[in-house]
Amino acid sequence: MSTRPDLLSVVAAPPEWADAIRAAPRKHFIPATALATPVNGDPGHWIDRAAGPDAWQRAVDSDTTILTQVDDGDTDLTPESAPTGMPTSSSTAPSVVVDFLRLLDARPGHRVLEVGTGTGWTAALLSARLGASHVTSVEVDERVAAQAAANLRHAGFAPGLVVGDGAHGLPEGPLFDRVHVTCGIREIPYAWVCQTRPGGVIVLPWAPVRVGGFMVRLDVGDGCAQGRLLGDTAFMMLREQRFPYPPPRGERRFSTARVSPCEVRDAGRGVEVALAALVPGVLLNEFDATTGGLRDAEGNYAAVAEDGDGEYAVTQIGVRDLWTELENAFDTWVGWGRPEARRFGVAVDEQGQHVWLDTPDNRVTGGFGG
Repeated sequence: MSTRPDLLSVVAAPPEWADAIRAAPRKHFIPATALATPVNGDPGHWIDRAAGPDAWQRAVDSDTTILTQVDDGDTDLTPESAPTGMPTSSSTAPSVVVDFLRLLDARPGHRVLEVGTGTGWTAALLSARLGASHVTSVEVDERVAAQAAANLRHAGFAPGLVVGDGAHGLPEGPLFDRVHVTCGIREIPYAWVCQTRPGGVIVLPWAPVRVGGFMVRLDVGDGCAQGRLLGDTAFMMLREQRFPYPPPRGERRFSTARVSPCEVRDAGRGVEVALAALVPGVLLNEFDATTGGLRDAEGNYAAVAEDGDGEYAVTQIGVRDLWTELENAFDTWVGWGRPEARRFGVAVDEQGQHVWLDTPDNRVTGGFGG
C-alpha cells in the first residue's frame, strides 16, 4: 500500500482553493516526461511516467516546479537539453500558485483574465472556484496553448482560451474583476489597468532588474493601479519583455569603483527597487564578493572585479556609464535610510510605471542616465 502524500498534505491552501485543487488534480496538466525542480533546493531530476510512475506522481504531488518547455519549443525537452536550453514554460510550484491565488482573492461572480495559460492548471483551479464561464486565459505560444486546451478538456474544464500576446490583455473583452499574471513583468502594461474595473485587483510577479522579482497586488482605481511589494518570487519573463543581450557598442572605459560588488550584494533587495526606479532599463548580473555587472538593451555594459590590490576595477562600454549610475543610485538609497523592499510599491497609470517609497504619493521614479 502506497504512503505517498497528496498535494494538499504538503501545500497549505485555504479551504476554497483546497477544494479547487481536489476538483482539478495537477496530474492532468503534467507531461509524461519533464524536469522537476523542488522548491526546497533539492537537485532537479528528470521524471518519466512510463519508466517510473511512482516517482512521476511524487513529483506532481510535491511542492515542485516542473519544467515543460525550453527554447520556446524549438528544442525538444530531454535530459540533455534541459540544463542548457532556456526555460520557457513550466508548471509553477503549487505553493507559489496558491500564494498568488490568495492575493488575487477571486470569488464567485468575479470575472478573471489570466495572462499566461501555461499548462492550464491555474486556469482549471480558477474554473473550479468561479465557473469556467468566468475565466479567460491568454497564451502567446500556440503549441503551449494547444496542449493546455487538451489538458483542460481531459480534466473536464472549458474556460475561455485565447492565443495572443497577453501584454495587451484582451482589448475586445469585458472589464475584468481580477487579472492574474503568471509571467515575470519588467514594465506593467497599462492595458491591464484599463481592462480591470475600478475596485478590481491585478496580481503579478514584478521583476524589474532580474528574473527574481517580487509578488505584487495592484488595487485598481479610476485610471490607476497601485500596490506594495509583498514578497520574493521568480517566474519566466513575459516574452516581449525578455531582456536582450545585444553586442557591446562603443569603446571600453576604465575606472575604479566607489561601491564594491559585495556592498551591492549585501544591501538587500531594497537597493534593487531603487535601481529599478533610478537606473531605468537595466538588468543586473549576479553579484558576489568580488565581481558584478549590469547591462541594458542598447549594448551598454558595465563590469567590476577586484584587482588584487583591494581596489575594484570597472570596465564600462557604451554611451551610458552604467556603473556610475548604479553608484549614484546606491548613494541615494543610502540617503533614504537604506529602506527594505517591503517599504516600496509600484503604481501604473497612463504615463507608465512608477516606483514609490512608503506612500503612493512619494514617487521616486527618475533616472541618472539616458
